[in-house]
Amino acid sequence: MSNLVIVESPAKAKTIKKYLGDGYEVIASMGHIRDLPKSKLGVDVDHGFEPTYVEIKGKEDLISSLKKQAKKSDTVFLATDPDREGEAISWHLAHLLGLKLEEPNRVTFNEITKTGVQSGMAQPREIDINLVNAQQTRRILDRIVGYKLSPFLWRKVRRGLSAGRVQSVAVRLIVDRENEIKKFVSEEYWSIDAQFLPKSGKKAFGAKLYGKDKKIEIKNKEQADAILAELEGAEYAVSGVKKSVRRKSPAPPFTTSTLQQEASRRLGFQARRTMKAAQELYEGVEVGSMGAVGLITYMRTDSLRISDEAAADAAAFVEERYGKEYLPEKRRVYKSKNNAQDAHEAVRPTMPGQTPESVKAYLTIDQYKLYKLVWERFIASQMANALLDTVAVDITAGDYLFKASGYTVRFEGFTALYEESHEKEDEEKEEKEGGALPPLTKGDALKLKSLEGTQHFTQPPARYTEASLIKALEENGIGRPSTYAPTITTVLARGYVERDAKALKPTALGEVTTQLMIDQFPKIVDAAFTAQMEKRLDQVEEGKEDWVKTLGVFYDDFAKTLETAEKNMDGTRVKVPDEETDVVCELCGRKMVIKIGRFGKFLACPGFPECKNTKKIVQETGGLCPLCGGKVLAKKSKTGKSYFGCEKNPSCGFMTWDTPMNEPCPKCGATLFKKKGRAGKIYCAKEGCDYERGLKD
Repeated sequence: MSNLVIVESPAKAKTIKKYLGDGYEVIASMGHIRDLPKSKLGVDVDHGFEPTYVEIKGKEDLISSLKKQAKKSDTVFLATDPDREGEAISWHLAHLLGLKLEEPNRVTFNEITKTGVQSGMAQPREIDINLVNAQQTRRILDRIVGYKLSPFLWRKVRRGLSAGRVQSVAVRLIVDRENEIKKFVSEEYWSIDAQFLPKSGKKAFGAKLYGKDKKIEIKNKEQADAILAELEGAEYAVSGVKKSVRRKSPAPPFTTSTLQQEASRRLGFQARRTMKAAQELYEGVEVGSMGAVGLITYMRTDSLRISDEAAADAAAFVEERYGKEYLPEKRRVYKSKNNAQDAHEAVRPTMPGQTPESVKAYLTIDQYKLYKLVWERFIASQMANALLDTVAVDITAGDYLFKASGYTVRFEGFTALYEESHEKEDEEKEEKEGGALPPLTKGDALKLKSLEGTQHFTQPPARYTEASLIKALEENGIGRPSTYAPTITTVLARGYVERDAKALKPTALGEVTTQLMIDQFPKIVDAAFTAQMEKRLDQVEEGKEDWVKTLGVFYDDFAKTLETAEKNMDGTRVKVPDEETDVVCELCGRKMVIKIGRFGKFLACPGFPECKNTKKIVQETGGLCPLCGGKVLAKKSKTGKSYFGCEKNPSCGFMTWDTPMNEPCPKCGATLFKKKGRAGKIYCAKEGCDYERGLKD
């Protein structure tokens, strides 16, 4: 028997081939092999939204090879990824290779391990046409919006723009948040903080003024000073001590969304970087004597379900490594969200006993970091609660009441291995402010060490980061696990949004385009409408909704809206305001503005056409070149990687990956540089100077 198995990537093909052995040929389709044409809409909106699919340019030889291999094989198995996109690729392959859709030629693998592959091959099924139709509906929806709306934006705003169901809502969320920040009016408030010494012991502890009968709000210095005056000479005593035990439960294993969020917060990974490493870990890496093996389960999922076998393996590991007391009384079961697709398990290690350290030597840095994160989160999710002994203390001074709180760890439980990053930050903040209180009993007199008023101001809401935007998209039901990373990549590439450190900030183009969309296409940028469309796609997948009818309902309304918008804006063009800089044009003295051209942003004189001066945008670091003394600029390579180089390039060839510091060398006064990584250090690059120190020195 000759069996052909078609997967999407060469890495996956290599891993699966190892488990199937002789009698099986495993080849990769390299992703999609057919799609809608790039040059036209490719959808007959007047006749049942019939799509026209064409072979993807550049894949002619691959398709020819696939056809030859299929022809000489007794059986063809379609083993593309286990989701809508993978099902659609299998459907396209079946059409191209002449396979019968009613035959059981579709296999899926939740994990690329021996067990996972054998289990998948033992359960072939027919292609799920409902899953295919859900993907087709999404693809056609996106094509209609993109091909009908984008030309409108080109005519009314600027060429090269694009619109999309998910990307336009994502940009609106970012723009709306920026508007909240701009409108925010900061308000002053004060707190009164005390430091006390107990009757026995030298360690002081902190407490905050709560109020009198109820919590007091101190709005200005006058109020704070009046209270401080009242408290002058007061006697302080413990009026109440409340002790309790707080139970902390572990976070559930990862979904695609929470993996991207935590990798962003903890590792500083962008969503695209996270998904690249996750894909590699799923498809398989060479691990010593084991050979090629998939280290994590399928990474596109919103389910929290885990298999009984995986839970048992995790429990065995915990008991062996930490002891039986670190296991919960009964196995933890996490409930997925109502709209979750439960076809796959949560993202977890395929072999819980395979620790990150045991495979570290075989992984890239990104693969290791992400595997460690997935492994620790999963193992911790199957561990016992942490137990904290908490103490809340009331302290009276006349009519005033102060409150202090603290805690000590009674049993570390799952925190021995892992804590979610935001919980860890809260814990560290709590420990810094309170920590463990000294032994106190009701009636204890306290000695006041210090008492002072502190001014504060309310803060505006924070800009979205990749992590918080993904969380908002998920909470609003916008997009699916597979769309978060490409959506963020697209809105950045189109110039609607830019990065400001970790924050996502709308550009002037993003703000103008979003306002136009709100005015003319309100449903396209409405989160609730977009979420409703996602629900309808889910219903198509479940066979509860007809895909052609779903497209019809959307298109009828969309076509009318587009026609109205064309009339409303006939002869109108929206101007994108220029962003003024502090760079002065040396030819005419005007302040230069930022423009966007074919090759990205550049500086231009606003006096055009009288003055045609333009410049590259340079980002100074404050550092000086160790070779010639010129300014060190932040630059990007052709692949988008950040590096630093001399402003006098190419006459001066200095460049480095290491970051210039705002600190002179204590030996020679030149700029110091910081080298990260295992061999991390701070050093002087000036020739003849040997100054260097460790990162923590």
